[in-house]
Amino acid sequence: MTLPSIFYGLFLLGTGLVYWLLPGRGLKLWLLLLVSLLFYGSLQLQYIPLLLALVLANYLIGRRLSAPLDWRIPNEEWHFAQQDWDKKRFVLLWFGISLNVLLLLGFKYFFPLAATNNSSFQLLMPLGLSFFCFESIAYLVDIYRGAPAANHFIEFAAYKLFFPKLIAGPITRFQSYISQMKRPSFPNLEQGVEAGWLIASGATKKLLLADRIGLLVNLSFDNLERAGSGDLWLAIFAYGLQLYLDFSGYVDIARGSALLLGIQLPQNFDFPYFTTSIAEFWRRWHITLGDWLRNYLYFPLGGSRKGLGRTCLNLMIVMVIAGIWHGDQWGFLIWGGLHGLALVIHRLTHTVSDTRSGLKAFWSSWPGAISAWAFTQLFVFLSWIPFRLPNVQDLGLVANRFFNQAADVQFAQKVYLESLGISRVSAIVMLLGLTGIMALLHGFKHRFRLQIGWPLKLMFIPVGLYLAWLLAPIETVPYIYFEF
Repeated sequence: MTLPSIFYGLFLLGTGLVYWLLPGRGLKLWLLLLVSLLFYGSLQLQYIPLLLALVLANYLIGRRLSAPLDWRIPNEEWHFAQQDWDKKRFVLLWFGISLNVLLLLGFKYFFPLAATNNSSFQLLMPLGLSFFCFESIAYLVDIYRGAPAANHFIEFAAYKLFFPKLIAGPITRFQSYISQMKRPSFPNLEQGVEAGWLIASGATKKLLLADRIGLLVNLSFDNLERAGSGDLWLAIFAYGLQLYLDFSGYVDIARGSALLLGIQLPQNFDFPYFTTSIAEFWRRWHITLGDWLRNYLYFPLGGSRKGLGRTCLNLMIVMVIAGIWHGDQWGFLIWGGLHGLALVIHRLTHTVSDTRSGLKAFWSSWPGAISAWAFTQLFVFLSWIPFRLPNVQDLGLVANRFFNQAADVQFAQKVYLESLGISRVSAIVMLLGLTGIMALLHGFKHRFRLQIGWPLKLMFIPVGLYLAWLLAPIETVPYIYFEF
């Protein structure tokens, strides 16, 4: 069952109809668990027992972490008993974290390595395992810090396996989810239109834009030896747009689907390509992952509380770990290291600017803001190269052909005219036009504080869905973040 598809639409509408007809919160939770297992089973049936076992394990660890001390302990022994229980809770927390991390590392690194050494050993990574484990770690840490645990297994299972967010997020905290389930309310007209708008815009981003841009990206990067410098620059720009539209399109569909069931999932993107610093970029790109990295890695490492040098080291460690999480090839480590270095430079520059009034005034001016935006986005798009081409040999080939390299005489004919049906100039104009539309929408939202009203959104829903269905490529490309 793919997102978006007609089959998924029927599945979602059927689920919503039964969900709102069922009386009582308990039956609704059981329905969500059942349909979520059905949804996942349509993709990877073999991993359902593993997911259920993980849900049970994290639920039991969470219940144990939240267990209070025995009130019958004598007063004179209470202090020692509390210290002993705190030590046990700490060990239990790390056991739960290790369980999730080791499972994730096993599927990401150990099993692929075993498959390399033994061609008969093949084991696919379970879809959504990364986001599943991230949520589980956040859940256990939050309980350790004092948040209440799930009272019933069905609450935790329905939260962990909630089908709209199961495969690629957004990462959602248990308390935020379950608080909305305590008093589920049927979406009003405006909420229903917003749900349809999100689904239609997500389908448009994915099918109409990302998948078609992906054709150019794949053709260019799959023929590096024949591409010219201009083709590579265009492919890098196109890949940055494809990645954003592909991932944010999935999240839009997930948020719209959840909203039809009365659940508000967190926002995951907020026009990240119009930020003026790398720190702001990470506050508006994959927002829930950025929050997770700050709350469960950066702050426990000490954050910015232990001096500038330690702050820079913490930033580098966090981003290197983020790179390693994305994959086991050198390109992902390079990508994470580059972003860590960029965050360090930003922190140092920010510190220096605070002591130089002229420099601070420049960055606050229009020329300074434009320069900051240009530097930030140039870095972001160039850093997508090792992300898209994590193989070191491919990176070397791109570096050698980055400047003053002419394309093969047949490259433009085969890639642009025959495969895409447009010229190189037309491709550039279309991508720039798309960027202009994004800039316009960003200006309406952040500069002029304007929002599109629900009547206009209602008009767009059937148009967007129809165009996405009519103009989508023949073969739907899997979501990029399904690989992670």
